Formats: sequence, C-alpha cells, structure tokens
Amino acid sequence: MTTYTARPVSPTALKELRSADDGGRQMVPVTDEEGGAPLRCCLRRSVPGERIALVSYAPLRRWAAGAGVDPGAYDEQGPVFIHAEDCEGPDGTGLPFTNAHRMVRRYSAEGRILGGRLVERPEGVDAAFEEAFAEAFADPEVALVQVRAVEYGCFLYEVRRD
Repeated sequence: MTTYTARPVSPTALKELRSADDGGRQMVPVTDEEGGAPLRCCLRRSVPGERIALVSYAPLRRWAAGAGVDPGAYDEQGPVFIHAEDCEGPDGTGLPFTNAHRMVRRYSAEGRILGGRLVERPEGVDAAFEEAFAEAFADPEVALVQVRAVEYGCFLYEVRRD
C-alpha cells in the first residue's frame, strides 16, 4: 500500500502569511487559552498557552501559481490557524486531523475541481484516508487532493502525487 504524506502550509507561505495574509490583512497573534486549534503549519492541535493566529489562506491559488496555471473561479481563500512564530513543522508521522468526517477534494493539473469523497470516521481511520487517496490518484487527471473539514469546509492539508 502506498503511504500518502500530508503537506503543511509551506515555510515560504507561512513567512508571507505572518506578514499579510491572502486577504491582505495583517496577522493578529493571540495566546491560545484553550488549545485544540488545528494548526496548518505543523499539522497538530495547539496546546494552551501557544501563540497562534487565524489567517486567510488561498491554498489552490498558491499551488496554481507554482504550477503556472490559473485556478479561475475555483480560487478560494479561507481561515487557517498557524503558529504566530516559526515552528518545527510536522513530526512526519501519520495523517493529522482524522478524528472527524473529512472531505477529500480532487483537483486537476489545471486547478479545476474533479470531485471529492466524504471520509467518515470508521474503525481504521487512516486506512479510510489511504483508500480515498488511492482512489483519487488512480485517476490520471488528479494532480492533488485537499483534505477539508466537513462542518466548515476549511482547508486542513494537501496531498500530491509523489
């Protein structure tokens, strides 16, 4: 079975987002009193006392710019939590944020949505995600997938062909 890797927001994008987010707003750091925010810089939940920020992020726009394509109407931006300062990034083990229903959204090399799949919370959650990724990448038209929260549609992370 192929193992798929969750990609956090890139260090270059994080540096830019900490200055001005993809909506043009300045970052406003806060001390997270409760913890539990899904951090897209290190793909884990925050712990109480960490300095974090909620910023606007356009993942497909940034991917498309690197790929030299125009996402057109599929370009969207939404809120993501990041550490307010540099962090070490993900620990590289396992798939993050699999504790709830998620949408695996598929995109073409031209930045167009090709469909998606709901991944529910069954036993063997990582296996369900691995199956959804394998199914997506079995289609040669799929260039990348985004994992999104179902309840708000928020971007969580990206998986690409290796």
